[in-house]
Amino acid sequence: MLIGLPKEIKDNENRVGMTPATVKALTKRGHRVLVQRGAGEGSALSDGEYLAAGAEMVADAADAWAAELVVKVKEPIASEYGFLRKDLLLFTYLHLASNQPLTEALLASGCTSIAYETVQIDGRLPLLTPMSEVAGRMATQVGAVYLQKSHGGRGVLMGGVPGVAPAQVAVLGAGVVGLNAARVAVGMGAQVTVLDISHERLKYLDDLYRGQLQTRISNEYSLEETVYQADLVIGAVLIPGGRAPWLISREMLPNMRKGAVIVDVAVDQGGCVETTRPTTHSNPTYEIDGVVHYCVANMPGAVPRTSTFALNNQTALYILQLAEQGLAAVKANPALQLGLNTHQGGVTYRAVAEAFGLPYTDPLNALA
Repeated sequence: MLIGLPKEIKDNENRVGMTPATVKALTKRGHRVLVQRGAGEGSALSDGEYLAAGAEMVADAADAWAAELVVKVKEPIASEYGFLRKDLLLFTYLHLASNQPLTEALLASGCTSIAYETVQIDGRLPLLTPMSEVAGRMATQVGAVYLQKSHGGRGVLMGGVPGVAPAQVAVLGAGVVGLNAARVAVGMGAQVTVLDISHERLKYLDDLYRGQLQTRISNEYSLEETVYQADLVIGAVLIPGGRAPWLISREMLPNMRKGAVIVDVAVDQGGCVETTRPTTHSNPTYEIDGVVHYCVANMPGAVPRTSTFALNNQTALYILQLAEQGLAAVKANPALQLGLNTHQGGVTYRAVAEAFGLPYTDPLNALA
């Protein structure tokens, strides 16, 4: 198969879809890999390393996109929509339920798209997990920075000092993002409260931390009480493939502490805060009612070397399957079936269809 690896062009996105190790695994099996020059530079991976792995270097994005299978990190942006076509198999993060323009572009082109974030094995999201781990840990680090007065925050030190209370951190969601955010916040000495609707997840955290953090079942009362007392709120809510629910409404903001910080990791799926809007690493924050919002939609792109390798550790196996078998791999692998979001102008992931009121087609029926 002919496989393309274009350079990411989203604002400050320095990750790359494949490492030289993944490329070598493909070329050793007889596949051709077209790598756009400079694609790996942001992750400290040189063109020479890709050449040594057997890749063919191409000058332009159009050359990489001309392949049968294109592997990326982030969803195509408007300037890349022209590369979408009916005979293309696209494998990347998509987050379509909060991105109607991209959904429409994929459907209009007839492109077959498989989203990393909806590939599932027994309810687990193996291709989303590594970036959720990165984003969760980053969320606490970023929140600590923006709590500084010079960044618009309350001027609170996460761990406090002897005689002065630490920061109050509220983590909304006890999934992978929430678990990793809480881990770093506890390590920094903050007073952490994690909210979730799952008693089992909260029990797991309680057993794990043995009193080092608080857990609360999430309902309207406990959510408001915790958020209003927080210095830092981390939005860690996930509906696989679907739009995140709003847990913090516009009306709640005036009741929050002035200079409090919200880091909404759920921004890729529309955000769990009503006032969330996607920001970039170049312009990461904005303020509403005295509350600092950090809503960067590609947080792991700030630590690209770590993120690229963590992602490829999980995606490489699926890339090899798609290269070897094409769409037959999707038919044979239930995990990839759940990853299929669009095919030949139809929506094949239910949550995306529901988000935009579009017809839904079962993946196997679509592929048939």
